[in-house]
Amino acid sequence: MIPVNMMFVRLSSSYFFYFALLGLISPYLSIFLDEQGFTSRQVGEILAIMTATKIVAPSLWATLADKTAKPLFIIRLGALLALVSFSLLYWFTLYWPITFSLALFTLFWTAILPQLEVHTLNSIKQSSKIYARVRLWGSLGFIVLAVVAGEAMSALGYQVFTSLGVITLLCLFFSTLLLTSRESAKSSRKNASEPTPIFNKLIEGRFICFFVAGLLLQISFAPYYGFFALFLRDLHYSGLAVGLFISLGVVAEVIAFIYMGALFKHFSLNTLLVFSLGITALRWFLMPLVADSGIWLAIIQLGHAASFAIYHSASMKFISSHFTKTQQGRGQGIYLGGVYGVGGAVGAYITGVLWLNGQGASNTFIMAGASALLGTIIMAFIKKQSSHSFS
Repeated sequence: MIPVNMMFVRLSSSYFFYFALLGLISPYLSIFLDEQGFTSRQVGEILAIMTATKIVAPSLWATLADKTAKPLFIIRLGALLALVSFSLLYWFTLYWPITFSLALFTLFWTAILPQLEVHTLNSIKQSSKIYARVRLWGSLGFIVLAVVAGEAMSALGYQVFTSLGVITLLCLFFSTLLLTSRESAKSSRKNASEPTPIFNKLIEGRFICFFVAGLLLQISFAPYYGFFALFLRDLHYSGLAVGLFISLGVVAEVIAFIYMGALFKHFSLNTLLVFSLGITALRWFLMPLVADSGIWLAIIQLGHAASFAIYHSASMKFISSHFTKTQQGRGQGIYLGGVYGVGGAVGAYITGVLWLNGQGASNTFIMAGASALLGTIIMAFIKKQSSHSFS
């Protein structure tokens, strides 16, 4: 039996490096592609193609994990193949080769998180408090690489982007080798031979509304995830300032994760979801109006605590309670594939079309705000109509 402290360290390190990579890709991939000479529409297309792999890939990987009962093998395989695919950026410079390598990278990278979430929740016996504390290490990883990458790309050039990604993926792969399962092989074989149908869970009204609201939220995040660093660069913020502003949002996220246990005690899941969506809509509507002010931009970034940390924790708790133990992998895969895949791809493509190399930034953020607002209305409506089904 592995000591609890050791298990916590191993889980936290995998989250740290997984989201550290996100701290590189989410803010700076658009700058990397922009420096390669691609237009904003081409950048949007590349981001959309990358994100589209998340539509099918998580469910395929999750189904494989459920059938083989080897989620740790899936996590490690995904990390290794993601490393190989990302490394191709050292040699590719043209549109389609870069698109291919990034799409392939995303295909394998998406294998990691759903199974890591399930493995973590099973390892900590569904404890919301422990999960939040493990997950906050992912946020810390994001902060570290967002700040380091912003300064490094300013000082050394955009080419350092690839090296930072490869180093982080190497660390992620080695961290997954340290993960161990709490379940016995006999128990795993039993779970693998007795899959539970999931369709009825997917067509329940509350899950459909939860799914659609999450999809709209991801559409709204597309300008932030794909073009925010470019947006700040065009406002003449330095590379270090860009990294710090992005990190400020994640610092707020970390604080929220720490106190999620208390929030779950005092508020229902639906209340937390509605609040998160509403704050997100407000963020995007305000962004083009006040982003040239460092103070106001900092205030807006604090809203990331609600936009991501509270929403993510509440959504994971919802999925954990909505699906049975033998459905968890597939449930995570369907949610992440549909919400992050479809929502992210649609949002990235729309953003690329509307951005117009920075000239359409205001309209793009208005689109994002409207999408999050619609998600807020859907969740608020469900609360009134079927509040008894949420807790």
